[in-house]
Amino acid sequence: MILVKTPAGHQALKDRSVPMTPRQRSAFILFDGKRTVDEVLANGMGIVREDIDHMVALGLLEPAEGSAPAEVAKPVTPAAPAAGASGRSKQQRYKDAYPIAIQLTGGLGLMGFRLNLQVEGATSYEDLLALAPKIRAAVGAEKAAALDKALND
Repeated sequence: MILVKTPAGHQALKDRSVPMTPRQRSAFILFDGKRTVDEVLANGMGIVREDIDHMVALGLLEPAEGSAPAEVAKPVTPAAPAAGASGRSKQQRYKDAYPIAIQLTGGLGLMGFRLNLQVEGATSYEDLLALAPKIRAAVGAEKAAALDKALND
């Protein structure tokens, strides 16, 4: 299946209105109407089929004209996530926590530049969990509460 960016997808790419990890954003750019979903997945960006299905569900991507839509068109519901009491998988916790961590460290200005770079380099739940104490120390426990909730609930 070949996917293309929707008008909403082009807008999200310009104004970054939809939070995406750097890997998701790089893969999103590859959907140009020429590459298949399998080619993008095989490109080594570190994304999975669920990431692509999520972009389709958000209306950022759609099947190219003449491409069969049945393969990706519906959002994915995780079967039995290996997670804590909330039932969210580690991948979902990462997806929820990453934009919060970026916002918190980005708001620190030059003082938090290195911490922001570390957050941008975090590629997994475990990476963000390891950075959480540094973020909490930099922004304070009250502001970090949303990050803690995204990582732990």
